[in-house]
Amino acid sequence: MHYLTGPVLTLLWVTATAQAQEATCRDLSFPRHLEVGGTDLTLNGLGVRKATFLKVNVYVAAYYVGRPGHDPQPLIESDGPQQLTLQFVRNVGVDDLRKAFVEGFERVQAAGLQERVARLNSWMTDMKTGQRLTFVRLPHSGVQVTVNGVQKGVIEGADFSHALISIWLGPTPPNPELKAGLLGGECG
Repeated sequence: MHYLTGPVLTLLWVTATAQAQEATCRDLSFPRHLEVGGTDLTLNGLGVRKATFLKVNVYVAAYYVGRPGHDPQPLIESDGPQQLTLQFVRNVGVDDLRKAFVEGFERVQAAGLQERVARLNSWMTDMKTGQRLTFVRLPHSGVQVTVNGVQKGVIEGADFSHALISIWLGPTPPNPELKAGLLGGECG
C-alpha cells in the first residue's frame, strides 16, 4: 500500500487549492476573488460572447462584484467597485470593436455619452487571441479602462458606468447566453 507523503502530498494540496480558487470557461481560468481598491470582489459569473449567425466565440467575460447576485438591476445600479474582464479567444479588429461599443451604448439608450464613448473608442486597438480588456468601476470616479495590461485612463460618471454594465446585463445584451453566464449561470 502506498501512502502519499511529504512533497507529493503538498503538491497535490497546492494544486487542488489553486483549482478551487479558480473558475474555468472555454479552457480559460479566472480567479474566484480579486481585490480592487482594497475591496474583495467575488466572481459573479463567466459568459461567452458569440457573434454572427454562426455563433462564433469572440471572448470570455468575467464579472466581479462586491455582493454577488442573479438580478441584473441591482448590479447595474450598484456604485460599489466592480470589474469586467473580456479575454479574447479570437482576433478582433479595432473597427469591429469600436462599432460594437457604439452599438452597445445605442442599445441601452444611453443619452449624452457620445464624447465619453468616443474617448473609450480612441483607446481601443486590434485585440489578438489571449489579450484582455478590463473595465473597473471605481466608486464616485468612473470606469478605469485597461487594454491588454496598459491602463488608458478613467472615464468619469456614474451614468457612463451604469450604461457600460448595461451593455452586458441590460435587456438587450450581445447574446443571451453571455448575460446568463455573467449572472451566475452556465458559461455558455
